[in-house]
Amino acid sequence: MASSSRAGARTDQTYRAAGLAEFAGWIEELLRARGYDIDSPRGGGRSKLADDAGVHRAAVSRLLQRQSMPDLETMRRIAAVLGVPLREMLIRSGRLTEDDLPLTGGGRPADGEDHLRLSPEEAARRMGVPPELRDLFAKVARQFLPEGG
Repeated sequence: MASSSRAGARTDQTYRAAGLAEFAGWIEELLRARGYDIDSPRGGGRSKLADDAGVHRAAVSRLLQRQSMPDLETMRRIAAVLGVPLREMLIRSGRLTEDDLPLTGGGRPADGEDHLRLSPEEAARRMGVPPELRDLFAKVARQFLPEGG
């Protein structure tokens, strides 16, 4: 009995690790697309994100090193800095599902709600733009967005 619960725990850990790796990879794509230099050792992109979001640098490092998922407040702040809806962050992180956070009106905002917007990167992903062309797609798409959009 104990061995089956240990096996279940390993499966759960493996699932969470895979989810964390996928989520961190998505965050890295967003950071690069928004000009954060996270690839060079002295680029300062991780520190800049932490400063911009008002979160601990260790939280950003743990996420990007695939060690731990950020807490809700850290996730909320990072989402705001990256221009990503918190709903999307929570779903992509695996913390909640689309069923947990349904959109009103079949995906359309209810009266009086702000229109939900996809980031150009998310639009590219959903449209099946190959990963190597997503940055170019996002750059071109941003030219057509309203100021600050």
